[in-house]
Amino acid sequence: MKLDFTIDRLKRMAVFARVVELGSMSAAARELDMTPSAVSQQLRQLEAETGVVLLHRSTRKLTTTQIGQGYYEDCASMLHAARNADGRLGELREQPRGELRVAVPVGFAAHLAGALAPLLREYPDLSLRVFAEDRQIDLIAERIDLAIRIGRLVDSNLIARRMAQWPYWLLASPDYAREHGLPRTPEELAQHPMLILSVINQPEYVDLYRDGEPARRVRVSGRIVSNNSSTLRQMMLQGLGIVRLPEPDAAPLLADGRAVLVLPEWTMPPLGVFAVTAQRDAQPAKVRMAIAALQAYLG
Repeated sequence: MKLDFTIDRLKRMAVFARVVELGSMSAAARELDMTPSAVSQQLRQLEAETGVVLLHRSTRKLTTTQIGQGYYEDCASMLHAARNADGRLGELREQPRGELRVAVPVGFAAHLAGALAPLLREYPDLSLRVFAEDRQIDLIAERIDLAIRIGRLVDSNLIARRMAQWPYWLLASPDYAREHGLPRTPEELAQHPMLILSVINQPEYVDLYRDGEPARRVRVSGRIVSNNSSTLRQMMLQGLGIVRLPEPDAAPLLADGRAVLVLPEWTMPPLGVFAVTAQRDAQPAKVRMAIAALQAYLG
């Protein structure tokens, strides 16, 4: 006979297992927050659905039939598996473990290593798989736990948390500055080749601000365009133009003399750094703690 398993059937199986384990319907009723008559009704319906008598009932005690004993053992195994599932879920919620799948832009991968290394050292049951790509990965299709997005976010159903704002700087190599000179005003920037970070073919603008003066928007152009900031940084070091880089990437180049600031008295809108997940609530510990580690590192 084919049995039609439903959520209600599973509930009746759980009630039956607890009645057997506790030895009475009244004890099971108290534990399950049910009335004894409701427990009795659940058992009668289970016997009707299975077509067998599961319990011998007497005024003193309940005992399983031979068939009922075997059925009870299977029902008890089901409950045990459910408790184990709940326990593992609790462990995942409280302790970071399993594989953490993170998508980052190529240029951000080094920052990810610095942020998450302490977490990985502290929790040996946690592993990390990094997807370093400048294209925006589909979080759901690729089963990504956490993505780092930089810059303007497109509208979506994803949940974004701002973790940092990085100042933008304009840089050129010393060789470029000696050979071509550097712009002294925002308008002169348009006369220099820009190394353009872009993923779509559209005009490139640089917005510049200085206290006491109107904002300037300069349309720039260049013959080198890439969707990878590391490539553009290398092109700048070869003296091929001016590049716009966020502070963490620009500061080391300035510190060791490989680059010089362009229009240092002018500022640009900062670059937002966001942690993006597919859902806001009920995040496992590995995701919550990774976001906290990134916030602390970037802050």
